[in-house]
Amino acid sequence: MTKSLLLAALAAISLSVVAAQGIVPLADKRFTYDNIPYRVDTDVGQPRGEQKGYNICNSTTEGPSSLCQTAFINSLDDFCLWAPAEPGHTVGDIEGEMIAWCTKPGHGTRVIPDGTILGVQFTKSPDYVQVVGFMDQTKINMIAGDAGGEMDPHGADRRGNPMGGLLFTNAWTGGMIQAVEWHNFNGANIFCLKACDPRGPRAPQMCEHIYDTQGCGFNAPSNVRNGTFESCASDSQSPPGQGPPVAPASSQCSTYESTAIYGASASVTVQIPGAATMSFTPTKGAPTTTSRPTSAASSSPGAGTSAGASGSTSSGGPAATQTGASRREEVARFGIIGAVAVLLAFAI
Repeated sequence: MTKSLLLAALAAISLSVVAAQGIVPLADKRFTYDNIPYRVDTDVGQPRGEQKGYNICNSTTEGPSSLCQTAFINSLDDFCLWAPAEPGHTVGDIEGEMIAWCTKPGHGTRVIPDGTILGVQFTKSPDYVQVVGFMDQTKINMIAGDAGGEMDPHGADRRGNPMGGLLFTNAWTGGMIQAVEWHNFNGANIFCLKACDPRGPRAPQMCEHIYDTQGCGFNAPSNVRNGTFESCASDSQSPPGQGPPVAPASSQCSTYESTAIYGASASVTVQIPGAATMSFTPTKGAPTTTSRPTSAASSSPGAGTSAGASGSTSSGGPAATQTGASRREEVARFGIIGAVAVLLAFAI
């Protein structure tokens, strides 16, 4: 049996186990922005315990003690990352308990402190919106030097990492809609968050969740530059795992001073750029009509793999890699099926 067939078989077995346990996968749950439950995850008594926080978030929950787990990705100046509620734990150990930290107040979450975001590129493509950037991760309770890991709405038990985590955006319709498929890598002072348009046919492929150890350079290749804050239209990348991770062409880029868009001095509301009309075709290479050269290798400093990370560095933007902790945790929880799946995932 080929590796792909074996992975498919294991996925089917995993889904059967989830169904037998009565778990409704997080990626199958749909909510409108005006009808979010207090907690999305209701699978109390399962091996990973209860959802850490809550999903109804407002002015009463906002602040440094917020446990809001409803996140957003709207624009360059208005997005969130998943990060620890308390310091002292690696991402791999507590990815199921992450909470939302957002660049702007008003979402009922914790607000990312000034000086955290050191450079970022927001892009809107025909298939997704994403932010990729550099950060001081210690300012959002991450351990200095932690190579990090991946958050997504799946996980070995399909309850998501974080459990019950929701992501919304107004980048596609002007109104808030749920991004069902997404992935967020944080680590090595690098981050990337991609939300795939649920109205399109390729959302699961563009926001693939099986390449946990490969990081941002593989899953969300970009033209980000440290110290630069810009919003661009973009062509779509090749789906992760389908061709080399080439940074797609970006255009219509607008650049801002960080103090104008973040923190108490923010005075500019960034408009969402129009998306390019050409999607990336994996078999034909990178698009050539650009206002920003397509890059097969990152021009950004700090794109390497942190010491101790179990993943590999990919070209096309910063890499945030995952240590083996979360994979080992899944093995402990889900036995032989999880162990085989983990070994195969590392072999991909």
